[in-house]
Amino acid sequence: MPADLVGPRPAAHDGDDKITAQDLGYTYTTRAGAQVPALDGVDFTVRAGEFISVVGPSGCGKSTLLRVIAGLQDPTSGSVAIRREHPGRPLTAPVFQEYSVFPWRTVEANVRLGLDAVGTSKAEAAPRVTEWIRRVGLEGFEKSYPSGLSGGMKQRVALARAFITEPEILLMDEPFAALDAQRRKIMQEQLLEIVKGKSNTVFFVTHNLDEAILLSDRIILMTSRPGRIKRVYDVPFPRPRSPELRADARFAVLEDEIWRDLRSEVEMEPHTALAPAATAAVGTARRASR
Repeated sequence: MPADLVGPRPAAHDGDDKITAQDLGYTYTTRAGAQVPALDGVDFTVRAGEFISVVGPSGCGKSTLLRVIAGLQDPTSGSVAIRREHPGRPLTAPVFQEYSVFPWRTVEANVRLGLDAVGTSKAEAAPRVTEWIRRVGLEGFEKSYPSGLSGGMKQRVALARAFITEPEILLMDEPFAALDAQRRKIMQEQLLEIVKGKSNTVFFVTHNLDEAILLSDRIILMTSRPGRIKRVYDVPFPRPRSPELRADARFAVLEDEIWRDLRSEVEMEPHTALAPAATAAVGTARRASR
């Protein structure tokens, strides 16, 4: 494998390609020994510095895809590869839906975790920790423990912990799904502010179409299980962005277009037994975005 590629197997890259998946497949084996295909024939590229969102029906393999990119699961077929550009920086940092903060560590200790892991001294880490706590709006809570924080605050801790190490790729799996609608909008706005002017590539899994359009440069729509790429949408809005973008008529047109394509997937029978649940989940997310 070439030295600048990291992944289960090497894949060809153009100059600006950061992530390349070729004929990617993943099959689970149940305890009973049954083979359940989650991904099949997935091909896509992500350019360096892009914010890519992945949407699709429940159970279509979105989270599996993110975990394969993160190296947490090996594909059962095909390849995924990442072009490393900055050997001194972490390649990836994940943020999951669950509040993955350590209850025995304070806010500042949780945020500093990635720096501790690479041997950064506390003196060197301190100003960076202070800056990221400020950027996610948690000043005054530096010495607080997670038990005293709200869900949104815990997720902001997780975001600061991921960003502080300056990873080349941020992998986000439904990071705001457990929040109420108001807090979710606030977190979306904070993420817009955090990524402004940054060079991170972001791979973002979500059920919320409003969220995907607001945040992304492109949106990947996946089919029902086994997940394949059905369509990729370009989001026609320049950066930097603000929440007022939702009032643009083109925003609603794109949301309706994606919803029509997505709805045809989740209602397809007998493609997946999850279709009714997926329809309800996606419909709720779409209504919440209005």
